Amino acid sequence: EVHLVESGGGLVQAGGSLRLSCEFSGVPSTGYAIGWIRQAPGKEREEVSCIRDSDRGTYYKDSVKGRFTISLDDARNTVFLQMNSLKPEDTAVYYCRYRRGYEYWGQGTQVTVSS
Repeated sequence: EVHLVESGGGLVQAGGSLRLSCEFSGVPSTGYAIGWIRQAPGKEREEVSCIRDSDRGTYYKDSVKGRFTISLDDARNTVFLQMNSLKPEDTAVYYCRYRRGYEYWGQGTQVTVSS
């Protein structure tokens, strides 16, 4: 059975930091990409960041470059998103997404940044 379990969301003031975690299980541990998608109220989903397990290649949305860092812990099957210098426009539900041709999604975790 596949599980993607996110944690680490919450309420933070602008300029603050949060660290999201997504522990995944029941999926192949090689040849995949995993990352974070967010959706703000009334807006479309957007990919925030992604990492490949094979070469640790990463992607970041332009608006988070220099502020967010994605990392992958193979031993713990966990992907992290360190979010620094948070802005109110980062407020959204953040979903973990595993891709290997097919996709699996987590249930989402709320991130709220107050001004």
